[in-house]
Amino acid sequence: MKFIDEAFIEVSAGKGGNGVASFRREKFIPKGGPDGGDGGRGGSIFVVADRNINTLIDYRYARIHRAKNGESGRGSDCYGKSAEDIVLRMPVGTVITDEETGEILTDLTHDRQKVLLAKGGQGGLGNLHFKSSTNRAPRQFTLGEPGEHRRLKLELKVLADVGLLGMPNAGKSTLIRAVSAARPKVADYPFTTLQPNLGVVRVDHDRSFVVADIPGLIEGAAEGAGLGHQFLKHLARTRLLLHVVDVAPLDPAAHPVAEARAIVAELQKYDESLYRKPRWLVLNKTDMVPQQALTEVQEDFLRELGWSGPCFLISALTGAGCTELTYAVMEYLETHREEAMPEAAGGEQPATGEASGG
Repeated sequence: MKFIDEAFIEVSAGKGGNGVASFRREKFIPKGGPDGGDGGRGGSIFVVADRNINTLIDYRYARIHRAKNGESGRGSDCYGKSAEDIVLRMPVGTVITDEETGEILTDLTHDRQKVLLAKGGQGGLGNLHFKSSTNRAPRQFTLGEPGEHRRLKLELKVLADVGLLGMPNAGKSTLIRAVSAARPKVADYPFTTLQPNLGVVRVDHDRSFVVADIPGLIEGAAEGAGLGHQFLKHLARTRLLLHVVDVAPLDPAAHPVAEARAIVAELQKYDESLYRKPRWLVLNKTDMVPQQALTEVQEDFLRELGWSGPCFLISALTGAGCTELTYAVMEYLETHREEAMPEAAGGEQPATGEASGG
């Protein structure tokens, strides 16, 4: 299924039905009182988070959602029927913003979360409500209230514990294939990843975490260059970033240290809180480096980069070092569970803890 992470829709709740002015007209009851019923409530529009949905593609085509109006009241104390509500199902991780005001209405962070988007109008009152000792035959009634109308922006931010970032062809997709059941496209050319991929990494039968792979970044991504800038927002919810670097690029002109620095610079340009997020270095494709030279390559790389944080040597292709990496990630997530980023309706807050390296 095509991945769609943004859409614009309109929601219109139903109008309440009108109240009615009516009087009893029965044989042998010459002075029948008021019996006008109330109007029914207009239909409201709700959204419900559904973990089985992973795209907003339906809302690219179905942009207008209108609930029905409530029925008007009738005589003989008959109330109008209320209209049925509409429930829109969206992926967990969807942020819904009022397009006109910019206000974030809700952030769907857990399955089955239900939120009111547009409230249906209240029904009007019939004349039976206006009867009093001084007004025995009231002709007053009220009209139904209009329902709420909103233009909304839908934005999907995937929910993952760990985010992978790096240059195109750094081996991120191969890594997520190696440690999870996800099967993203892998090839020997850049930009094979065109949309975020999620994988569940199961360390033990009851211990697991979710990892997200986004399209590779290039220099200038924060200003819109390449593909990855469209998906950097998906890393905002993660608790840990794994910076994957190709230590044995096929292109002799490529410089892994310069590329690593470029990625860090793009993070800082895009979002300071993303830049400060805990980040580990993962040196990939070690199977292409002679074993006797591996330690020297690592030391030279870290010294030139000025990196002092956690660093792992892996080969996503052969699986070497991947088990150690996943266990270390799992231990970190369990240890820092209390430092998980709080999710507020008004948007994300930066994670606590120190960012490593840099």
